[in-house]
Amino acid sequence: MAKYSLGKEMDIEVSARFIARGTDTPITGKEYNVRLFDKDFIEDDYLGESGLDGNGKIHIRFNPGKFDRNDPIRETSLDFYFVLFKNGSEIFRSKVMDDVDIEALEAFRMGKGELIDLGTFLVDA
Repeated sequence: MAKYSLGKEMDIEVSARFIARGTDTPITGKEYNVRLFDKDFIEDDYLGESGLDGNGKIHIRFNPGKFDRNDPIRETSLDFYFVLFKNGSEIFRSKVMDDVDIEALEAFRMGKGELIDLGTFLVDA
């Protein structure tokens, strides 16, 4: 993967949408929350957490500068996966999105950083 186009002080914001399988309605409510991870060889990195808005979307912001990409044990790319919880119990886990090409997905926002939309996920809710 190419180097990030943003500096260590700039954030990456990841968004995704969750809809109910069969009804295509957004999953919403205070009982739901999503955690975002970067899959690593030894221990996965917790990147952040978000509730779902009225459209079933999440927004998780993190700073890539906190990860030491020069460590030979660590991977050199981001391998995202989400875990969706309802009342604290896991109800959905996405597949690992290996080697996410940040530069292909990003939309730069002046003064804020990069915005990455990972798409829509169908969930049996």
